[in-house]
Amino acid sequence: MRKRTLFRLGAGTIAAGAVTLAYASLVERNMFTLRRFDVPVLPADTEPLRVLHLSDLHMMPEQRRKQDWVASLAALDPDLVVVTGDNMAHPGAVPGVLRALQPLLNFPGAFVFGSNDYTGPVLKNPFSYFLPDREYNEGAELPYDELRDVFTGAGWANLNNARTTLKAGGRLVEMVGVDDPHIARDDYPAVAGPVSTSAELSIALSHSPEPAVLDEMAADGFGLLLAGHTHGGQVCVPGYGALVTNCGLPRSMAKGLHRWPGSDSWLHVSAGLGTHPTAPVRFACRPEASILTLIPR
Repeated sequence: MRKRTLFRLGAGTIAAGAVTLAYASLVERNMFTLRRFDVPVLPADTEPLRVLHLSDLHMMPEQRRKQDWVASLAALDPDLVVVTGDNMAHPGAVPGVLRALQPLLNFPGAFVFGSNDYTGPVLKNPFSYFLPDREYNEGAELPYDELRDVFTGAGWANLNNARTTLKAGGRLVEMVGVDDPHIARDDYPAVAGPVSTSAELSIALSHSPEPAVLDEMAADGFGLLLAGHTHGGQVCVPGYGALVTNCGLPRSMAKGLHRWPGSDSWLHVSAGLGTHPTAPVRFACRPEASILTLIPR
């Protein structure tokens, strides 16, 4: 009787695990979701401004459903589009990325790159994400220069260790960004400095939300900090949240909108729209884009 009970428990556990894996890999990772947040960063008595934040597409050439969904976001008519990196997951991904983003290139935009814009993914042990000092392994080189040239050719601001001002929604926006801190390509000191008093809005970008970089951006007065990279944890525990963030950010800030500690700045971390291609699962963490409606403080 005891052996029969243990067998049933074991079989039930295996069956539940199989169902969960099937849901995470076949269903939830394709449940693309639009998040909406109000962010109080504008001066008093000004009209709202809408920012579409996209991150971590990790595009594979055949992912037509994802491409169509992202392209449909042009109907939101954003004032500004921001992309915080990791667009590609395959050397042949550029046409798929452009199929997704082409309708959005008609809007003012800005971008930074992530590690998976430069090199492709490699097979890895998922438990290695729990190791803070794990070695980063590079895959095949990706055509980041081709993607960069399309973005800049459309008028989008390349903010990889760069700073600029642009017009969005009739407002002057000062923007700064760094190349990916996750692979030590960031150089914020090269572009650091207080926000201009002539700017009506200030936004800072980083693919990986490393606290040391965000602290400097907030100290310079950038009111809105945008990042991705974490995938929101990708596999979360209901009621507990993300298990890891793959960076120095606390688990409690793995996704969504948060006040950045010790400052007047707001941080939005996108859980992203894709997955690592060798771990194509999401659980309790749907793929997402966000529309941030910036409102008066």
